[in-house]
Parts: sequence; C-alpha cells; structure tokens
Amino acid sequence: MKRILREPLFHFLLLGAGLFYAYGAMQKPVAGGGAGEIVVTMGQVENLAATFAKTWQRPPTPQELAGLVRTHVREEIYYREAMAMGLDKDDTVIRRRLSQKMEFLSEDIAAQVKPTDADLSAYLEAHADSFRVEPRFTFRHVFLNPEKHGENLARDGAQLLAQLNEAGVQVDASQLGDSLMMEHQFSAASTREIASQFGEKFAAKLPGLVPGKWQGPIESGYGVHLVLVSERTEGRLPALAEVREAVEREWDNARRLEMNEKFYEELLKRYKVTVEGLEPAGKESKVVANTEE
Repeated sequence: MKRILREPLFHFLLLGAGLFYAYGAMQKPVAGGGAGEIVVTMGQVENLAATFAKTWQRPPTPQELAGLVRTHVREEIYYREAMAMGLDKDDTVIRRRLSQKMEFLSEDIAAQVKPTDADLSAYLEAHADSFRVEPRFTFRHVFLNPEKHGENLARDGAQLLAQLNEAGVQVDASQLGDSLMMEHQFSAASTREIASQFGEKFAAKLPGLVPGKWQGPIESGYGVHLVLVSERTEGRLPALAEVREAVEREWDNARRLEMNEKFYEELLKRYKVTVEGLEPAGKESKVVANTEE
C-alpha cells in the first residue's frame, strides 16, 4: 500500500480527481442558494473572524464582523458579475494567478509524500558536492607588495622565507613583510572564506602546503604571501544525521519541481500546440503535439 501511495501516477490520479471535483463545484450554485442567491455559511463567517483575529491579535467586534461579511458579499457579487461578463478573458494577471494556483495544487500533492531515510541518503550521495564539509585551514601569512619590491620581489621573498624558517613557528609574523589591511592569522577558515579574502588562486594552493613550515611565495589578488599552515581539517561528506534538515529541505524542493513538471507533461498530452511565425512565412511550426494522435 505504501508503494502505491508513493507512485507518481497515483498522485496524478488523485490530483485529477480533485480538479474534477473543484471544476464541478464551480459550475454549481453556492450550497444553500440558487443561481442568483448568495449564502454566507457559518464556516465562512468563522473564517473571516479567525483571519481578522490573526491579523489584529484580537477578535472582531460585532460591528467589525458585520463589515467583514459585507465586504465578503461585495466581493462575491463582483466576482460573479465579472465572470458573467467575461472580464477574466485575456487578462494576463488573472491568467498568471490561475496558473500559479494550478502549480500550488500539484505542490500540495508532492508535500504529502514524506521521504524515508533511504530516500534522503540516496539524495545526499547524489548531491554530495552541495553538502560536503569544506576543508579548513588555520594559518599565518606575511605579505610582500610587488609594487614596493619591484624586480627584487623574488630575492626579497626568498630571504624573508629563510628568516622565517630560521626563527621557527613562534615568530611574530605581524611585524614582518609589508602592511596590508587584513588579519595576519586565520583560524579554521574554510576554503570558501579564504577564497573570498585572498582569491581562488591563493585558496587552491593551501591544500598542497605542508603544515608546520613556512612556504611560498603564494600569489593572491594583492601580491604574494609567505604562509605557515599550522592545522588542516580535510573536507568530507557528512553523515545524514548531521545535515538531515538541509537534505530533507532540498529533497522536498526537488520533489516539488519534479511533480510540477510531471503534472504539466500529463496535462500537455491533452493539447496540440502550434506556434506561428517561427518558420518561413506561410508555414506553422508545430512545437508540441498531442502524443495520442
């Protein structure tokens, strides 16, 4: 039974039945009234009062509730008369709104399907790059400004590198090199964070550095740097329990888009669509055809 409930075809049949019922309801007079009669049910009055209370954080007074009912009746009369006059035809706003409501119907069906752990695990594996924990680096750097050093940049960098390695890892790097409006030390920074500060080229070099030793020079968007990586945490694919909420959110979104597209494709089979003007004059371009022809 669970397998049947999860089948897309079942969802389409259920949605189709709902649409058929809704369409039939729209073709009939409002319950309790004839074609020219409007009946405001107790349920509708309660809904008006509940909406008011939710907005204003208090129940409506009898006078306010009477005003809400009057507004509801006015809207119903205008709606019926507008439909009778065909004012909904060729109206872009109405077309888009009704199209959105059709999409919402298919989304409601998709929302009824809840993923199992197997579904989420499969989605996590298939979209590993979206959930992978990035490598993180704790490092210090010394900046060398190419404009200041000119053609002596390579020589000055080599000399400073030798000086740093001789002094060891405890050296105060903030007192060396050229000034730069940036921190001299970064703790557990992700690859993305580092790239945003120094540029992609600099971030791509860090994984190749040996921790515990000054190395370089490494180019960035500012110039060149001598770098000491003191700690590195490798990237990994997290367990489902660590990112379950994010995976389920993305799974739901993907499922919604998939159901919307399948629903549209099923409806499209009922139509034959041609677009004029895409071929030389005098010809019609048939871009979509009813597959049942």
